[in-house]
Parts: sequence; C-alpha cells; structure tokens
Amino acid sequence: MLYGPDPDALYPMKDYRKLIFLKNIITRKNIEVGDYTYYDDLDDPLGFENNVLYHFDMLGDKLIIGKFCAIAAGVKFIMNGANHQIEPISTYPFAIFANGWEKINEGVDLTQKYPHKGDTVIGNDVWIGFESIIMPGIKIGHGAVIATKSVVTKDVPDFAIVGGNPAKVIRKRFDDEIIARLLNIAWWDWPADKITEHLMLINSTDVDALERAI
Repeated sequence: MLYGPDPDALYPMKDYRKLIFLKNIITRKNIEVGDYTYYDDLDDPLGFENNVLYHFDMLGDKLIIGKFCAIAAGVKFIMNGANHQIEPISTYPFAIFANGWEKINEGVDLTQKYPHKGDTVIGNDVWIGFESIIMPGIKIGHGAVIATKSVVTKDVPDFAIVGGNPAKVIRKRFDDEIIARLLNIAWWDWPADKITEHLMLINSTDVDALERAI
C-alpha cells in the first residue's frame, strides 16, 4: 500500500532534480522544516540555506517552516542579524570590526542592543511565490499564499493571500467561518495513510465532507 512519497526522500519526483523535500538538506540547527515541504529551484535547490540571510548563531533566532509548504525559487528569509539600531546618531555597526570598536557592546545583550523581532515562523500548507522576501520575525499563518516578489513586513493571517511591497492582504481564501473549521480539521497533522485515504477531499472544495472525515 502506498501512502504518498517518502518524506525522507531528497528528490521525491522521479527524474526531476530541481525540486527537493527541504528538511533533508538542512544543516543549520536554527532552521526547522516539516515533512513534505518542498523547495523548487531551477538553478540550485540544494543551496536553499544560502537564501536564509544574516542568520547568526549568537542571536539565537530560528526559521521554522511547517509541513506541506511550497517554496518557489529565489525566496529569501531575512533574519534578525540584518537589523541595525536606528536610535543612535549612526546606524553603522562599529562593534563587529573590533580593534577597539567592540567596547560599545561590552556587557550588553546583543538581542537587546540590536532590534530582535523573534523567530520567523511559517505555518503549514503555505505557498510562497517566486523571489518573495520574508523579513525578520514574521509569522505567516496556515494556508496562506504569498504572491510573487512580495516583501512581507507584517504577519500574515491564516488562509490570506498577500502581495506587493510591502505585502498587503489582497483577500482571504475563505470566509472566517470556513477558516475556523479548516484550522480545526488541520489535515496537515493527519498521518500519511489518512491523508492518502482522503486526498480527494483535501484537494476539493467540500469542507463539509472533509469535516466528516475526522
């Protein structure tokens, strides 16, 4: 009995090597990716971590991506290490160059010294379009869609479609009542055999029937 592709397979599609199940190439301890989330890149799908920028261990921030997400080529995640202080006269990061300049950080918690917006968290079943940019500390809800080349500077609600620079909500995929029901169903947390059994419903518009499948 087949219950879908093996989530531990690097290349889940036969004879196609531009799409990978992302969790299987992650090496950084501060990046977490759920099962079946894929990254599709015609140039270098194995280079995904190069798109997670300014991600320094000393700051401790995490990039957390849920299950069943679809991430297009060129998507970039800007992490908290990119932030500069804007309150002082100069925004220049003197301390990183040492040689006497590091003294401005003596006895200072770096997460306090520099703006720190927390972990970046992508929910389950999120589609992030080509060359979008996700800024530090952003939370993207389950089922959301990020349009091509969007710059996401604010949290994205569950099942919202956003686009633009800065990205704004274009519309919700469903009304609030349906969204609440879908979040309760949370099909992405089902075991693979149950997902396979009800795949036609998950890929339909019949929320009532999917609800009954619980």
